[in-house]
Amino acid sequence: MPGLLSSPVCLTVIWFLSWSLCSSRAQIRTDEVPDVQYKTLGSNVTLTCGKSQNRLPVVWHLNNSSVLPWHRVTPDGELILPQVDRSAQGDYSCYDTEGRLLHTVTLRLGHRPGLLSISCRVPNHTHVRCSWVEPAKMYLPVSYNATFKNGAEWRPCVVDAARRHCDVDELAFWQPMHTLIVTAFNDFGSSKTTIRIKLHELLKPDPPESVKVEELEDFPQRLLVSWSFPSSWPVEDAFPLMFHIRYRPQGSVYWSEIYTEESSFVILDALAGHLHQVQVRARDEVNSESRWSDWSQLLLVKPWEVYATADPTEESEYFFPFDTKPETSTEKSHNPIQGDEGNLGLVILLVLFSVVILTTILSLIFVMWMRQRRRDQATKQELTSMVKMKSMPI
Repeated sequence: MPGLLSSPVCLTVIWFLSWSLCSSRAQIRTDEVPDVQYKTLGSNVTLTCGKSQNRLPVVWHLNNSSVLPWHRVTPDGELILPQVDRSAQGDYSCYDTEGRLLHTVTLRLGHRPGLLSISCRVPNHTHVRCSWVEPAKMYLPVSYNATFKNGAEWRPCVVDAARRHCDVDELAFWQPMHTLIVTAFNDFGSSKTTIRIKLHELLKPDPPESVKVEELEDFPQRLLVSWSFPSSWPVEDAFPLMFHIRYRPQGSVYWSEIYTEESSFVILDALAGHLHQVQVRARDEVNSESRWSDWSQLLLVKPWEVYATADPTEESEYFFPFDTKPETSTEKSHNPIQGDEGNLGLVILLVLFSVVILTTILSLIFVMWMRQRRRDQATKQELTSMVKMKSMPI
């Protein structure tokens, strides 16, 4: 056995295996597992080559290309990228002068999460949904964790990361204040946002559903408005709603408004023959600090009206109102109005005629008075002159 090991063939095999093992180890050291570095957009980035300590010149490539953004390579082989933007992101590799790969690093650019802008909505007494908006684009996937203080108990707020909101059910609604904490984190770090909310002030029902507006036959000035409770408002008896109806003829800028606790209402003063716009919204009847829901979809409807036909019989009935009671009463209702208008015109004419006569008489009296006054003055002057002449010596 010792002789076999000392034979030239065995020595050759042993030498070849040793050389292969050394080459493999060298290859493993050379082909290092690439690392990942996360840097902030706009910052100065320095990437180190694995063999930079030997002070050998190296060449850097980005995504297997020799084209690099503006950069500088130090004598130690470090790659310096000033004020990096999105174009500087990618896989960087450094090679020696013989083209051997020395090191690979993946550069990821983005931002650390900041404070979130959070708003909460309470559609009923048992549910709250809180949504948030990031202050800036992160450029990297962000995860969220949310907790909600329901009275004295901290409970998880179920997160929908794609839509950026979370939900909590079975609330302690009677508590005056609640606390929500949302933590956002990515590979750059994390941030925690805390808000305190008053559920009774945020209570805002969803709009009424199945809103309908219908004409009422034989009533050209009435409209029937009906609706149902929002499906998200589960208990009607325990938590009643107040409803607000508004309507107006299409084209008008003024709304007529009605408040009711019922789920239907008859509008009595619609404008006959005109399209009307109608909407309904809701609010918690008991909690005066709650908010009104959004308005329901705008509906357009015209009150009932009589449509003329080409039937000669119907036309004759229409033009001879005494054949039907409604038409007869309508005609009678117009006669007094016409008589009143004639009497009013006669009264106005008499008043104007009296004013003219009175003005003429007063004018004549004034003229006669002025003429008499002038005569009196003339007579007085003549008497004065005669007295002066008699007093003069002859």
